[in-house]
Parts: sequence; structure tokens; C-alpha cells
Amino acid sequence: MIVVGRLIVLEGIDGSGKSTQFELLCNRISKEGRDFMRVRFPRYNEPSSALIKMYLGGEFGDNPNAVNAYAASSFFAVDRYASFLQDWQEYFESGGFILTDRYTTSNAIHQGAKMPEEQRIHFFEWLYDYEFRLMGLPQPDMVIYMDIDAELASRRISRRETEANIGTDIHETDLEYLKQCAISGRHAADFYGWQTVRCVDNGKESNEAELHDVVYGMIHSLDNHGL
Repeated sequence: MIVVGRLIVLEGIDGSGKSTQFELLCNRISKEGRDFMRVRFPRYNEPSSALIKMYLGGEFGDNPNAVNAYAASSFFAVDRYASFLQDWQEYFESGGFILTDRYTTSNAIHQGAKMPEEQRIHFFEWLYDYEFRLMGLPQPDMVIYMDIDAELASRRISRRETEANIGTDIHETDLEYLKQCAISGRHAADFYGWQTVRCVDNGKESNEAELHDVVYGMIHSLDNHGL
């Protein structure tokens, strides 16, 4: 008998602070002694990410639109499918709690950005049907979307690149594409019913601790008993 667990996703465009919030959340849950598994996508150290690395590295073209939304979505979906089978299916189907940094939802944002607005809803419908029904990946119980303006996200990416000496991929270096991702992310959040956390309040950038309290509160409210 399969006892399905919980799956919660932290999502956002590049530079949204999503990964920082993911780490803060994992640390807090660990300190509370709760049993959970953390998962990050893509899995760059695994063979299943080979096409993703080629795509983001510019081997298929030096801008994101060189690969259409459906093909690129398949690159990322295959990596998630491999992760599910190899890493967390057994734990999840025995009732475990999974917290992920990115998921199918990233395709909605980054590949949906390539679609004309009038075709985006059709893409959103195709995407969830493709990964959740046809591929059989679990659908999230909650998606928390870190909503940020593309210009601020771009400044954060540049600062991170300078301070940490981390290179950027073709998604991160294209400001116009990042702007479309922000638009697509908001459309996806509305369409799918994601929980949205605004990273800017009245023109002022919220600090990490404030955002963390909001994110944690959303997860804790899933039911009266917490996670």
C-alpha cells in the first residue's frame, strides 16, 4: 500500500533568493527534529542532467530561445524523473516529507517565458499533464513562489557572480529573458494557485529573516499539526 507523503516546492526566477530561503527552511526544520528530505534541481552532478548542462552552457545556441519550450522542458523533466526513481520515490511513497528547490514549476516559469502570452495557458496545461500524468511525477502539495522584479534579480545575480566568482548561464545573462520569466512566473502562480511571497514591500527589499518567517508560516499552515 502506497502512503503518499508531502511535497513542497520553493520556486522563483534566478536571483529571487529562493535557494537562500530553501537553506534557511531546511536548517529550521532540521533543528526542530522533523524528518524530511531535501532535493535540489537540476542535479548537475548526475548523468541525467547532461542535456541541461549543454543547453544552459550555450551548446545549442547562445540564448534561451534557441531551444523551444517543449524540448527544453523535456531536458529538465528527465532529470526530475531520474531523481524521483533514484532518490526519493520510496521515501515519499512511505509517507515522507520532501522539500525541493525547484521542480516542474521551473519549467512553467523559464520555458513559459518563451511562449506568446496567448499560448502560455495551453503550455501550462500541457506541462502539468506531461510531468504529473504521463511521466507519473508527484504533484506538489504547495508551491511557494518568491516574486521579485527582474531588474532587482539581475543586480543580485551580478553581485553573486562578483562576490562568489560564480559563472552565469544563458538564462541568467539575458535581462530581457529574465523579465519575461518574471511575467511568466506571475502568470503561473495565478493559474496554478501557488502561494506568493513578495520580495519587495512598498519599494523596499525585504530582508532574509522577514521572508523566512513568511515562508515558514505558509508551510506550517498546511494543516493544524504543522508538517
